Amino acid sequence: MMPPFQIKFMPESRIIEAESGTSLLHAAAQAEIFIKSGCGSKGSCGACKVVVLSGEPLVIGTGSLTPEQLSEGVRLACQTMIQGDMTVEVPLESRLKEHQVLMGDVQKGILQESDHDLLEKFGHQPLATKLRISLSAPTLTENTSDWARLSMEIRRVLKTGEKPVDIPLSVLKNLPEALRKANWDVSVTLTDIDNGITVTHVEAGNDNPPYGLAIDIGTTTVVVYLVNLSTGEVVDQQGSYNKQAKFGDDVITRIVYAVENAEQLQEIRIAVVDTINELIDKILVRQSLTCNDFSAAVAAGNTTMTQLFLGVDPRYIRLEPYIPTMTNVPSIPAKDVGLHILPEALVHCFPSVASYVGGDIISGTMVTDLANGEDIILFIDIGTNGEIVLGNTDWLVSCACSAGPSFEGGGITFGMRAMPGAIERVVIDPETLDVALKVISKTLPVGICGSGLVDCLSKLLEAGIIDRVGNFQMGHSANSARLRATSDDKEFVLAWADQAGGGKDVVITENDVKNTIRAKGAIYAGIRTLLNMVSVEMDMISRIIIAGGFGNYLNVQDSVQIGLLPDIEEERFEFIGNASIKGARLALLSQNAWREAKELGQKMTYVELSVGPTFMDEYVSALFLPHTDFSLFPSCT
Repeated sequence: MMPPFQIKFMPESRIIEAESGTSLLHAAAQAEIFIKSGCGSKGSCGACKVVVLSGEPLVIGTGSLTPEQLSEGVRLACQTMIQGDMTVEVPLESRLKEHQVLMGDVQKGILQESDHDLLEKFGHQPLATKLRISLSAPTLTENTSDWARLSMEIRRVLKTGEKPVDIPLSVLKNLPEALRKANWDVSVTLTDIDNGITVTHVEAGNDNPPYGLAIDIGTTTVVVYLVNLSTGEVVDQQGSYNKQAKFGDDVITRIVYAVENAEQLQEIRIAVVDTINELIDKILVRQSLTCNDFSAAVAAGNTTMTQLFLGVDPRYIRLEPYIPTMTNVPSIPAKDVGLHILPEALVHCFPSVASYVGGDIISGTMVTDLANGEDIILFIDIGTNGEIVLGNTDWLVSCACSAGPSFEGGGITFGMRAMPGAIERVVIDPETLDVALKVISKTLPVGICGSGLVDCLSKLLEAGIIDRVGNFQMGHSANSARLRATSDDKEFVLAWADQAGGGKDVVITENDVKNTIRAKGAIYAGIRTLLNMVSVEMDMISRIIIAGGFGNYLNVQDSVQIGLLPDIEEERFEFIGNASIKGARLALLSQNAWREAKELGQKMTYVELSVGPTFMDEYVSALFLPHTDFSLFPSCT
């Protein structure tokens, strides 16, 4: 067998060993250097550029790399296979760095008033509890079995009535020693759900509280809350990017990768489980806890993320008629999922509505209390897909529209996710075309994220640099060198090379503008289509609630100016941040909330936008800034 080769990654000078035939993309991930990849290793997105400094790899594809780039050693990491020792440089613009992860509106131990109100409304009855029990030791005359002795005391203390109390075999095997080593004074961890009570752990008696994990499994990022199940407080939180990103930026490219063979499905499953476990491990160290202190977990994610998390084949999600394997997910022991928590603790996954309206939307709908009031509310989560829910206590309808990857940085020349170096605000002087930028972490700009794109389009339009269909107006070039034509496009310079983190001009091109117009058009068309299908006018909507990382940083005025959001009074908009993690926490703490989440999945009607011409008609009308029908945007005329 051929020995592994040494691969040196620069500028870290990090050396790893990799087998022949391994792609540089996977070797970099092995070295904990994560590279952008938006196409599922197909070589079409061009995001994973690296520079081969030494070595002779096998190059199976060059994508859209130019002859000049190839002569300089630039290669696509996903298309470059190891067949010898190599030294590789990973440029700054090709790297996935730590995201600006949206944790939710919570500080350690402090909850918003609305969170307290919701918990009070649903009732504080967590999915797992901890009970300290003192038993009498058996004798020759008091010779009841260990399990009967413990289960009877649990029934007596909890007054369980007819609710069964069970114990899995793995816990039962350790029960005799656990009871005797503790001198019959034990703390018992219990899972308490509708089907009954289950003993998941027995240990020496202590007064430590039970903890649970609320988990938001996003396509881009993963967030974990450590929740004290006794008090409801968020004790700690941790977030990072989803390691599945190396298999593709969006759910479709990940599905394509996962369904090629069973090994790749397992590989992509392990990637997200490893992401969660790394966050859990950081919390464990910081809080001086052990895995056995975590008694339950609730996870919310879109339909694809949920199936990949569980290792369920997602192929039919992307094939017409777009059917997921399941919408209701059984609760599963943590040992079967691979999470670093109590092995017999149950992992509860939020139900989905359809292939593209998942548990994260159910979670968000629950925390907005949308289904329990008379007012009609529009709930929107904007990302690669735009998921929309409309309704009140009497009815709920939902849909999903594909916005494409623009708002996540895909398909944009200098597009990137919300991470250090990303432009998130743009100001353009309409006279001089001078630019002022706000950059995440106040570093030199490397690229532009979704909220920056929305700002940028609005300011380009306001300054007259683009027209209402997104064409650059080259007449401005007399006033500034920022507006220029290239061999195959037109572009506007946001940051000059000597003021940028990557050592090259950061620009937005005419093609970038058109891609963003298509993305915003899809979102607005989805909103209009859903309203039309249920005969609801915009003035009938009490509130528009916007969730998600991208939505949390949106400027309402700029979003209306380009036709992404409806033109209504600004006070009717509400931004709630990471609604998915909030709902996971609420379900963890309240059995009633968990039941409502499952009921919402059954109550919500899903509308497939690809059926009939309505959505496409609305979409075409929205490919204009702000819209072809100016009466819909009176403040923009």
